Order: sequence, then C-alpha cells, then structure tokens
Amino acid sequence: MTNTSFLHATAIAVTLALASPVFAADEYNVSNGLSLSGNPLGMHGVDPVSMFQADAPVSGDATNTSSHEGVDYYFSSAEAQQGFNVDPENFLPQFGGFCAFGIFVGKKLDGDVRYADIVDGKLYLFVNAAIFQKYLEDKDAVIQGAYAKWPEIVHSPVGDL
Repeated sequence: MTNTSFLHATAIAVTLALASPVFAADEYNVSNGLSLSGNPLGMHGVDPVSMFQADAPVSGDATNTSSHEGVDYYFSSAEAQQGFNVDPENFLPQFGGFCAFGIFVGKKLDGDVRYADIVDGKLYLFVNAAIFQKYLEDKDAVIQGAYAKWPEIVHSPVGDL
C-alpha cells in the first residue's frame, strides 16, 4: 500500500467513525460535546428520568450512562438508568430535545431543561423563559404545529434552517 493509499484509507475510516455523531447532531440536540464513549451527549448531561420524578432537573453522572440511537444520556442513579433502559421513549424529550416552539416555527433551537413542560406524559423543552411563556399562550397549537413541522426538518442540519 502506498503512502497516498494509506492516507486515503485512513481518511475514509475516520470519516466513517465520526459519521454517527454527525448524523445524530441533525436529529438530536447534542450541541454540548461528546461523552467518554465518543457519542454525543443528550440533554446537556441532565438525567431525563429526573424530569418526571423530581421538582427540578437533576444532573446525571457519567458512571450511569446509556446510549439510545447514537446519543448518550447520563443518569443520577443506577435505578434511573434501569428505568430508562426499559423504555427510553417514555423519558426522552420530544423533537430530539430541541425547543418545541422552535420546531413549531421551523427552527432547531436549544432545548433547556429549566424551561420544560410535560403534556400527556411527553416531555417538551424550550429555549428560554420568553419562548416558554409564548408557548403557554396556546400549548395545543404549538404542540400540534411542532408535530406537523418535525417530519419536514428532522433530518435537516441545524445551520440550514
């Protein structure tokens, strides 16, 4: 194998190795980096189970990590991790963790766990207090509109919206 062939093969291998996190970044809000496994980190390291069980979001710990569709999530306890592993969809935020109001208007904005709502057992995140207040004015319209818009933008890179 020539030096050029070796470099070309190495470049392809690196590209393929990084492909999963790159694709995940389009469909999940993972803007805050990678976990120790090399997967992107979801929900900024906050335990998704805590969103349903605590008065306030609880930070997860890397010692309790589970992966779902190429994204890692941290949990505050082994019990929370086990609950997630049984049925991740019960605990994950809708729209890949992006702001539900942002999806409603065709944008992928950062979802912040401090501005969250649970409706019919589903977790919705919002970018900030002002947008959360706007959402509260007509929750049903925002949620229904976001579900209608999501299939159009789910695979679109954040920068293209």
